[in-house]
Amino acid sequence: MPEQLDGATRLFPIIGDPIGFVKSPQQLTRGFAARNFNGLCLPMQVGQADLEAVMRALGRTGNVDGLLVTMPHKSAAYAHCATASATAQRLECVSVMRRNADGTWHGDMLDGLAFVKAQTDRGAQMNNARALLVGAGAAGSAIAIALLDTGIRDLIIHDADEARAARLKKLASNAGHAHVRIGPADPEGCTLVFNATPMGLNDADPLPVAAELLEASMFVGDVIAGHGVTPLLMAAQSAGCGTANGVQMFDAVQQMMLDFMLDQYTDRPT
Repeated sequence: MPEQLDGATRLFPIIGDPIGFVKSPQQLTRGFAARNFNGLCLPMQVGQADLEAVMRALGRTGNVDGLLVTMPHKSAAYAHCATASATAQRLECVSVMRRNADGTWHGDMLDGLAFVKAQTDRGAQMNNARALLVGAGAAGSAIAIALLDTGIRDLIIHDADEARAARLKKLASNAGHAHVRIGPADPEGCTLVFNATPMGLNDADPLPVAAELLEASMFVGDVIAGHGVTPLLMAAQSAGCGTANGVQMFDAVQQMMLDFMLDQYTDRPT
């Protein structure tokens, strides 16, 4: 419980389903306190069928200044933004929202930047690399766009939903100079292997990439946080790969989220 909690406390809920694994409430609340800001982040379990009603209610709640958006709402929440960053507009999804001066919502998508930072902080070499990205949903799309700004040479996209993979290929092909194609979840010839799917949240999930295909020359990153070392990363470490996990991605995004929520983020509404 934050030391300062009173009628002046500003609220920043995180909405998602499931919500039990998130760590943002503790971390972001501590971050507000470190900046001498009277703010509180709290988790809200919101199913897909209830999102519209919840967004209307939050929009009418005067002390809610911002929102964190997690699975499965990142695309649907974008429709509630009156303004958005260039990245959010391109992807049509958001991971954070804050109030505009007129009370409407401004959104941004920070997942890609945070994921890339987590990888490079732990030794991933992006320049001229060939990357396999498994997952073309909201997080995967943000990661793909962020990867294109790092100097990678090739990006292979795999998703069980072929239409979603095709949409991301088209989007990514127009966003950078790397060669982008759709392919199988086979990392042969790749130096970077990234999981942007929920596979690993449940014990019975298959690996996004077969363990026997991983080699020590590869760097493997996983978006999943709150579940310890995922089976994919255990397999990667056993193969001698460098790795980065979802917790490290989460840590990388904390200051970005604080800057955004407190209106100090460099990207402005357009």
